[in-house]
Order: sequence, then C-alpha cells, then structure tokens
Amino acid sequence: MEVSRISELEAFRKSLTEDERNREFTEAGIGPVYQISEKARILIIGQAPGRKVMETGIPFNDKSGEKLISWMGIDRETFYSDQIAIMPMDFYYPGKGKTGDLPPRPFIARDYHKRCLAMMPDIRLTLLIGRYSMQYYLGRRQKKNLTETVRAYKEYLPEYFPLVHPSPLNFRWQKNNPWFEADVVPVLQDKIREILDS
Repeated sequence: MEVSRISELEAFRKSLTEDERNREFTEAGIGPVYQISEKARILIIGQAPGRKVMETGIPFNDKSGEKLISWMGIDRETFYSDQIAIMPMDFYYPGKGKTGDLPPRPFIARDYHKRCLAMMPDIRLTLLIGRYSMQYYLGRRQKKNLTETVRAYKEYLPEYFPLVHPSPLNFRWQKNNPWFEADVVPVLQDKIREILDS
C-alpha cells in the first residue's frame, strides 16, 4: 500500500478517535471497528459492532460473522483479507437498549462514510446488512419492509445486495423464509465468487 494511502487511513482513524462524539470510547481505550483496504472489491455495510466485537476489535467476530461468512461461501481467511471491506453504520458499539442494542448513531454514516468510500475505489458489490444500511443507501427504493426488500434483491444489482442481518436473533426469520437460503444465498455466492475470481 502506498505511503499516502497509509497516511490517509491513519488520518481517518485519528479523526474518529478525536471526534468529541466518540470521546467516551477513546478515553476507555476502545478504538473504532472497521476493515478498509484500497484493494477491496466487496464491501459489507452492517449495523454496528456488538459488545463482543468491540472487545476484540475484529468486525463480525461472533456468531453473526460465522453465518455471514457461510452465506458468502468463503472462508474466514478470505473474509478478513484485503479483498473484503467492512464499513458499519457505526464504528462503535452504541450500547444496550430496552429491547436489544441501540441503533447506530446517525452521524457516523453522514460524516464518515463518503470519506471511507473514497479510499476504496474498486468496490464492485456492496452487501447491505439489515434495515439501517438499507434505509440509508436505498432510501425510497426500499420495499414496504425488510423481507420484501431482500426478496427484490435483483432490482438493486449490480451495485447493492440487501441481506437480512445474520444474527442468531433472526433465526426465526430465516426459518419462516426458507426461500432466502434456497434462492438468494446461492446467487450471492455466485456473485462473490465471480468478483473474487476475476
């Protein structure tokens, strides 16, 4: 990687850690969680790191990650290579709410995503994981709910591929929607294989 690109990445991280809105994390010694590479060809935009992921600093280093890697049809080594980028809607764990984790803080995507994307010029496919990334990147192009948006994935190709979140909390959704693993996941795997092998 060029020195200028390394400096750009360092400057990006410095901006996040020095952002007043992230002060509580920085003071606690907690850094932002993401995976950026100028060589990346596939981008994953998820929600926000969970508590376990924040502890390790490795994106999707949990059960959700295991399921996502399986859906993508790749191994862990490929998932954490410079071919795959991970840019969550929030680079920090937003905390616990009454019925689960709090939503990603809106300013992260608004203030940092464009700068992040500019460092990855070769992205050929972006996986939108869960409703927060779909709302932000698809906007009015979304269907009436997440299920219908995922079902209509072909409408968003070749740029985006919307997916339900791979969290164990969504296993009931997966059980109630068997078409997802039967029809959608094989297409996802074909797209990813085609990009990585090219």
